[in-house]
This record gives sequence, C-alpha cells and structure tokens, in this order.
Amino acid sequence: MIRSLNSGVSGLQQFQEKMDVIGNNIANVNTTGYKAARVDFADSFSDTLRGSTAATAGTSGTPGMQIGTGVMTESIKSLFSQGALVRTGYQTDMMVSGEGFFIVRDPLTDVQFVTRAGNFRRDTNGFLVTDSGFRVQGFSDPALTTLGDIQIDATGRPDTSDPAATMTGWSVSEDGQIRVKLSDGTEYTRGQILLQGFTDPQMLVKEGNNLYSGMGAAGPLAAPATPGTNGVGRIESGALELSNVDLANEFSNMITAQRAFQANARIISTSDEMLQELVNLKR
Repeated sequence: MIRSLNSGVSGLQQFQEKMDVIGNNIANVNTTGYKAARVDFADSFSDTLRGSTAATAGTSGTPGMQIGTGVMTESIKSLFSQGALVRTGYQTDMMVSGEGFFIVRDPLTDVQFVTRAGNFRRDTNGFLVTDSGFRVQGFSDPALTTLGDIQIDATGRPDTSDPAATMTGWSVSEDGQIRVKLSDGTEYTRGQILLQGFTDPQMLVKEGNNLYSGMGAAGPLAAPATPGTNGVGRIESGALELSNVDLANEFSNMITAQRAFQANARIISTSDEMLQELVNLKR
C-alpha cells in the first residue's frame, strides 16, 4: 500500500508537469515562431521482491517478481515542425521556410542567440533588429565576405553611382541577399542574411523572447549557411511563421492528463482507506 501511495503521488506530480507544458503551449498559440513542447514519461525504478534477475549461461533463470514505484518525466521535447505562414506585407517581417534559425546578437553583451521568429524591424541606424534590439547576423558588406550585424543603408554603393543619391528602397531575396536601390536608379547587394542549422535542436535552451541558446551542444554547422544550402531553408520576406501549436491536440491532451490526474488521486485515497482499515484491525 505504501508503494501504491508513492506511485499515486508520482503520477500527480508528473501529470501536473504535463498540464504545465500544455498550458504553456496554449498560452503561446499566437506567439510568432513558437515551437510546441511535449512531455515524455518513463516508468520509475521497480522493486524486485524475489527471483533472479538474469539466467546464467546454459540454465534457465527464475523470473523476477517486480513492482513498479511510479512514473517520472523522461524528457520535455520541443517540436520543431514548420508553423503556418502568414503574409504581412512588411519588408522587415521574415520567416524561414524549412529548417534553420536566424542568428541574432545582443550588442550590449556580444552574446549570440538563434530564433525562428522573424518579426524584425529597422532601427534608427539602419540595423535589422529584433523587438529587443538584438541585431540580425550575416554578411555585413557588399562583397559578402565579412560576418557581422546586418545594416540596411547606402553604405558600399558602387563607384559608378551618384555620391548624392539616397536609398529609396530595399528588398530581401530567398537566399537572404539584401538589395538596396538608390535614387539615381542604381541597385546593388548590401549584405546577406545567413542561417544556422543543428543536428540536434533538442539541445537548444529556451531563453524567452523567442530566443534559444546552447548552440554548441546542439551540433551547429561549422559556419552560418546561405539560405537554401546545407540543409537550411529559404527566407520568405513579408511573411511570418506562426506558432505550430495544434489547439485540438492540446485540448485532447489536456483532457487525458486531467483524467489521469484524477485516477492517481483516486489511488491515493483508496490506499489511505486500506491503511485506515489496517489501523482499525487492532481495536
């Protein structure tokens, strides 16, 4: 009965964790680039009552009699499936169609993160940044040789252009190249957004604000890749990737978790009643 009590308690704890994960998924159903999480359970350590646990070579062993001691959370995994695309029409909104992550840098600490959320903006200095001011990374020069902060301005204009010409427009291609158009009609490549890919994205650590850290443990590419190469997807400009949370699936999981929680609570109350009967036997 003590084992059943412990098993019931472990079930309450783990299904509460599952409810927490489900609640977080539902809360982020409209979060740009959010990836839903899933809880995986595993059985806990089992008590062996009697019997050998293995047979020696050439002989038959006695089956072990084991009673489980409950359940534990084996892992909480992020599901990196593609979210739905929504067209916004804003040039600074971008999404990765396929695998891969945008790379951003905190200009205050020089720490880099990756993200699937492409709701960027262009700050007063022309840098392409997140809402938190983190700068998008890639080739920062027209020659596409120097890695750094992506800046969208008239820097690096061709020598044949009018020195007095101003920037009148810009665009981002599927391979991440930023094309700047000047008032004299000149058009040239200003830089290129690059993406990072991982062999084991489950090792990435969520940092909030749609950012991930822990890139080294996730098996990154040797160097940031051009969109559409090395297994990373292409960039869609003027669009955003929505959350990949499936509400119907989350509500189904929530009902299942709730019933399982109730069943484990019933195990505890029933075990308590049985223990009470044992205590009353001595009267």
